[in-house]
Amino acid sequence: MNIAFAGCGFVFDIYMRTVRAHDQLSIKGVFDTNPERMQRVQAHYGFHAYGSYDEILVDPEVDIVVNLTPIGAHYAVSKRALEAGKHVYSEKPLTKRMEETRELFALAEANGVRLGAAPCNIFSDTVRTMYKAIADGAIGKPLLVYAELDDNPIHLMEFEKVKSPTGVPWPLTEEIHEGCTYEHLGYHLVWICGLLGPAVSVTAFSSELIENKTDGLPARVGTPDYSVANLHFANGAAARITCSVVAPRDHRMRVIGYEGEITGDSYRHYRSPVFLERYSKGSLSARKFHSLRAHPGLGRLFGIGGRKIPLARNWKTAAVEKDQQMKTSLKQRLVEWLRRREVYAQDKFIGIAEMAREIRDGRPQFLTPDFIMHVNELTLLTQGAGSNGIAVRPTTSFEPLGPLPGTESGTRSYAKVARPGLLEKLLSR
Repeated sequence: MNIAFAGCGFVFDIYMRTVRAHDQLSIKGVFDTNPERMQRVQAHYGFHAYGSYDEILVDPEVDIVVNLTPIGAHYAVSKRALEAGKHVYSEKPLTKRMEETRELFALAEANGVRLGAAPCNIFSDTVRTMYKAIADGAIGKPLLVYAELDDNPIHLMEFEKVKSPTGVPWPLTEEIHEGCTYEHLGYHLVWICGLLGPAVSVTAFSSELIENKTDGLPARVGTPDYSVANLHFANGAAARITCSVVAPRDHRMRVIGYEGEITGDSYRHYRSPVFLERYSKGSLSARKFHSLRAHPGLGRLFGIGGRKIPLARNWKTAAVEKDQQMKTSLKQRLVEWLRRREVYAQDKFIGIAEMAREIRDGRPQFLTPDFIMHVNELTLLTQGAGSNGIAVRPTTSFEPLGPLPGTESGTRSYAKVARPGLLEKLLSR
């Protein structure tokens, strides 16, 4: 299927990290309002550069427009593409206003096209492993989710020096003006809502804690650098999601069930290790001991944190297992290897690939319009909660999604994996 990109900023180069793994998608070209940026992309990757956004919209060979423009431009750029009869895949958040989000989905339906949206980490092997283990009954009924998205103190990390392979600086000013909630909350909302279903109430708080985040901006810009959302779901479960650019990096995903828990280290690493713990008197009692809490390797001998379980695979697992860039030097390949192993390994193309496959096969959207609208609304509610906080009921809902598509067959049952070790058994007596 043929795609074209609107926007060639920093995130464009992150998409390109897995481009060679998606040969079923053909990139017809790119456009950016910054000619220099677009020319750099053209020179680096060899893509056709459109002379205007209108040229994308009238190109009969373009099936999907991928909207990577700044958040404030999402609505207008997506609207024009839908009006032109193009499918659209947009970065998150879809819009900043729910009336705009509803308008876009109504427009897509009226024109017989589809509107999809990031984030796509719900399709990662880590998330599908967690889903599979829960579906297998490995932790009993899921009751509670703790999700962390602390992304380092923004004022100390010198992000203004970070550049992409095509020389685009990390969008520090935009990130500060938009706030960490707009930028990050969706990464956890998408897998949590996919697992638990729609939220029926939201209690949230957001605040700006850091002054003077970078030179050239006011001491305070008026958008949150910290937020916390507590969600109650229609199925009776609850979740707490914390976002900040104040605290050191922590991206953990933790699902606590009636009989145990399952944990992933990072939403941002698509093959992040997953640990499964079946609660026992021994493992729960072991947490009382300081030495076992202070030394995780020792604590695991007593069952604390459980055991690492094999990851389920999907049809595009290879995208994050090796270098899939179009143009890299030996140094860049070494850096990419280290990044995939130790830092993060995302396949931002998988959301587009899933959408294209659904269109090709005539299947309904797995991430339904109602689901995307719900995630969008929860993001907007948390972003706008403010220091006084809110306690509200969302206006949107959706039918539960069901099993994730694309999981390879033959995956073992995780219910039989986590058996107590010797020391855990001794402590359970």
